[in-house]
Amino acid sequence: MQAATSPLRRIAIKATRITPKLIQPTRTLTTTPMGPTTNMTTGTFRYVDPLTINRSTTPFLKSWSKVDVDYSSFSRVSVSKPVHDLRSALQSSPSDFGVDVSGFALYHHPAQETAFTDESAIRSGYYAEVEDLLRQKFKGIKRVEIFDHTIRRNNGSAARKPVQQVHVDQTPAAAAARVRRHVKPAEEAEKLLKGRYQIINVWRPISHPATDFPLAFIDWRSTSPGDLVPIDLLYPKRRPEEDDGDDRGKEVAPPEETWPSTEGYEVKGETYGVVPSEGHKFYYVKDMKPEEVVLIKCFDSWGEGLEEPWGRGKKGVAGWTPHTAFVDPATPEGTPGRESIEVRCLVFYEDEE
Repeated sequence: MQAATSPLRRIAIKATRITPKLIQPTRTLTTTPMGPTTNMTTGTFRYVDPLTINRSTTPFLKSWSKVDVDYSSFSRVSVSKPVHDLRSALQSSPSDFGVDVSGFALYHHPAQETAFTDESAIRSGYYAEVEDLLRQKFKGIKRVEIFDHTIRRNNGSAARKPVQQVHVDQTPAAAAARVRRHVKPAEEAEKLLKGRYQIINVWRPISHPATDFPLAFIDWRSTSPGDLVPIDLLYPKRRPEEDDGDDRGKEVAPPEETWPSTEGYEVKGETYGVVPSEGHKFYYVKDMKPEEVVLIKCFDSWGEGLEEPWGRGKKGVAGWTPHTAFVDPATPEGTPGRESIEVRCLVFYEDEE
């Protein structure tokens, strides 16, 4: 895992369990990975260790993870798995993939915004580009609410770096909470919650290909509900005069000695951690370019298996997409650290059956 030169990769993952669990050790499981080819590589994926999860519903006792630093109350377990190249898979069988089919989709869609250093330009210009992309690719969209974006840079000074943990951005409860938080008035939010809505993560590299720490995603069809573990997301508390309900662009990396403490944090979201499964099938886009974009489904109220009050599940409709950054052992020495932007969107559809 330390073959390349990026700062994040120099952090070794521990291989034994240590107490207390806040040290976050990682034990290792092995599968039988296939050797790398032009259409495949092998990755070591960090899952939630099911032996260290706390399923309490009490905040700070329930398993938690911080959003401003890669630190959690539970341990991880490392699993070696083959990773298929999505471009090659699309060439041989394009109809086998899509946001509603596999849970993710790849498009060539260059952005007019390329620097991603000006917050106002991102929110005014790039947000409009993202909404236009969604409306081009999905039929019947009634409304799009973009509620969050995160820029990750794999360098020593970045507030957010690539995260190595298999996860789903939102649980059904968190998705509904997002609607109620971002749609006003409240009556309109409740009306929209009765129809079809999704949370889509729009992910693209910045400035150069994402060869370092590429993003991998699991085909929804290879998952099951039992793979998912609800985890509270902890956000830094903000002073009343600073808290306008919008955390975008306000990330500040905390000192490492404070990482184990929950002082100064509050629960403001819920995500799914994922436990290992032999059946999980991983894909990635080798050397993904800034001109390319991946749409990742985090939630769909029509996702198969969902029931009221969270939605109306329809057979065959992907409900979620576990994903994670990983180390590609084929990454050349000296590869620039990955830079990427992810934009999370609430997407509402016209009423239909």
